[in-house]
Amino acid sequence: MAARVGVTTLFQVGIGPSSSHTVGPMRAAASFAELIGQGLAAGAPDRSAGDLGLRVDVYGSLAATGRGHGTFGAILLGLEGYRPDAVSASEVSAELRRIEDEGLLRVRVGDGVRLVPMRQRDLVCHPLTLLPYHPNGLHFAAECAGRIVADRYYFSVGGGFVREFATPEGEDDRTDTDEGEDSFSSSSELLALCHERECPVSETMLAEELRYCGREAIYAHLDAVAQVMLDCIDAGFHSRGLLPGALKVRRRAGDLYDDLRRHDSTGAEAMTRLTAQASDWVTAAAMAVNEQNAAGERIVTAPTNGAAGIVPAVLYYALRFAPGLDRAESDTRREGIRRYLLAAAAVGSLCKRRASISGAEVGCQGEVGTAAAMAAAGLAELLGGTPGQVENAAEIAIEHHLGLTCDPVAGLVQIPCIERNGIGANTAIVAARTAVWGNGSHRVSLDEAVETMRQTGLDMSTRYKETALGGLAVNVADC
Repeated sequence: MAARVGVTTLFQVGIGPSSSHTVGPMRAAASFAELIGQGLAAGAPDRSAGDLGLRVDVYGSLAATGRGHGTFGAILLGLEGYRPDAVSASEVSAELRRIEDEGLLRVRVGDGVRLVPMRQRDLVCHPLTLLPYHPNGLHFAAECAGRIVADRYYFSVGGGFVREFATPEGEDDRTDTDEGEDSFSSSSELLALCHERECPVSETMLAEELRYCGREAIYAHLDAVAQVMLDCIDAGFHSRGLLPGALKVRRRAGDLYDDLRRHDSTGAEAMTRLTAQASDWVTAAAMAVNEQNAAGERIVTAPTNGAAGIVPAVLYYALRFAPGLDRAESDTRREGIRRYLLAAAAVGSLCKRRASISGAEVGCQGEVGTAAAMAAAGLAELLGGTPGQVENAAEIAIEHHLGLTCDPVAGLVQIPCIERNGIGANTAIVAARTAVWGNGSHRVSLDEAVETMRQTGLDMSTRYKETALGGLAVNVADC
């Protein structure tokens, strides 16, 4: 059995534009700042003597697309003690302007602050060097009074998850997954548990969570992330203008929202509304989230930032169009949201443990493909699907994203990412509805599809794994 990935780590509140390249590096840098304090304290009573010097080396995909992904600024803010779940987009902009103007980091050490000369351009980039453990590598070293006070390697492995090591080969692992192990490490084991307990996928996942956390805390987390998801959709619907960066991409979700509002047919029969208009609403919701993400606003990693629009958009679809939820009382809606997220998390945890959710490791199939599988599983459950149908829905979604590359134009999480979330959300709905039409029996299992995703990622050229060295990133004119 593999180390578990729970709902509290799979669904995290953070800021855009990237979980691997923004959220993860900020968390890594904040963790290293704490090590600096410990290292200086170990030199007491003379902990304040001498200037503090820092060196930060950025490797592989983090270096190749770091500027467009906000990686370098995230590292500096993390060293100052900022956390992605607590910092706002306005704070990020203001503090980065101050750092560039002054050329000084305010590294929090214990109860005090040490000033360290450093700007984004002082980070040392190695875009063509891949460290042994993972393509998203960071090395931090801190020196004071001729003594190394801290020295660590960090790897941002997707979805904001970070691994910390003493060496680049992956020794002395300090993981950030939940402690313990799940009772299932494959979809076949998950289905066996559902059969044994005579309960749906969501209840099986909840039972696993209850082994490590109280019911109230689990529900509070699910309710909180769901609210952030829905708030993010609403904020995206009401935002206009251009997204940050040289591409000058125009926000479109708001215009689509306005058009849909003008032609809303909520009074029509349910089956009529479950056609073209529903698809348009889903596309608009997914794009709204990813436009917010591209603007560096608050989102939920589901399971990553680059694919953050799919799970919320399909949830929005369920609440607006799915029979039984579209006009349900608040308690019933809340229960449905929890079931949706729990079933989605069961699939997301399997994809992360058995393959990867990192675009730098397996391409976009690991991000959008996994998100679509999660959303499909959650929706299939809400549509009354059996565990076999829920597993089939996730498999269909994964299978039809196999081989999807990660080739962000100009290193920005905008083209093709924003539209890709809209397409992925619609694919998830088709996958769920197709699976529920069947009886749950199917030729390809989710385990086989996830393993294929892993193998395909290993075979995929590095150019197509979040480096902006291939695909659209090099074929779009003037980029």
